[in-house]
Amino acid sequence: MKSYLTKIIEGQILTREETHIIMLGITQQKYNECQIASLLMALQVRGITVDELLGFRDGLLETGRQINLDGYETLDIVGTGGDGKNTFNISTCSSFVVAGAGYKVSKHGNGSSTSVSGASNVLQGHGVKFTADADIIRRSLDEANICYFHAPLFAYGMKFVGPTRKAMNVPTCFNLLGPLVNPCHPKYSLHGTANQAQMRLYVNAHQKIGDTYGVISSYDGYDEISLTSGFKLVTNNFEKVFTPKDLGLNYVNADDIFGGNTPADAKKIFDNVLEGKATEAQKSVIIANAACGISIIDRNISIEDSVSMARESLDSGRALASFKKFLKIYS
Repeated sequence: MKSYLTKIIEGQILTREETHIIMLGITQQKYNECQIASLLMALQVRGITVDELLGFRDGLLETGRQINLDGYETLDIVGTGGDGKNTFNISTCSSFVVAGAGYKVSKHGNGSSTSVSGASNVLQGHGVKFTADADIIRRSLDEANICYFHAPLFAYGMKFVGPTRKAMNVPTCFNLLGPLVNPCHPKYSLHGTANQAQMRLYVNAHQKIGDTYGVISSYDGYDEISLTSGFKLVTNNFEKVFTPKDLGLNYVNADDIFGGNTPADAKKIFDNVLEGKATEAQKSVIIANAACGISIIDRNISIEDSVSMARESLDSGRALASFKKFLKIYS
């Protein structure tokens, strides 16, 4: 570790293989908490590079559990988190809308780190029992069009940096790794980033990974389409700035998409959206994110059509039906 820290202090960049080796060493408990904290802080202050991030990703995937979903072309919708906005479970709810529209979704998520309720929290609140059983996961995709990967069951290496990250109590590069280590390596991904620097990092990472991607960032710091401002979308094919009006939707206020003060508050909003009881603002934010996900999968449809498909999935009850099927399988 001393040699790696010295390189960073001297202004050098670590190679992808070096951070891969470091990640393997972390999982083998070769480094103490002080050494890990020093490394994470040094990278945070200097700013992590694409290859350094991908090296950590390589190590997490190598030491974790993978799921073979050959034959399925799935989408993951997830943000990097850490935007401090405490919205309700937008990406999770949007995932069921995409599933209700007839597309396959392999959602990857975890418990909350900076908001009241993370993806795993809201699903646990509905009695979901997380699993790594491939048969259950495939059945869920077949019957509900969606499956869920609870990150701790797959990215084992994360637990070796958990205590250090908690003690540091500041963002580190590991906050950026979650969306990149989906255990089934989905063909499609829609990843949200909280700022333009993260967006550039993610776009470059996806270009090296080689998947079909969309990276979004709202201009007022949300790691998803918030409709509180314009947002930028970068894909394999284009880079474009949108406003809510471009989607045929209205601007909303931050209070409209606030997730509440307790997990129960967030769960209620989540349920209201799927059950057709939500406010127009809450519904519109879900439609916007689901539509963007659909547009990543199906490049032959217009943004107007993808918005219509997302709206139809909600209004027809197909998104709710997908969620109910999912709950039966995971209960």
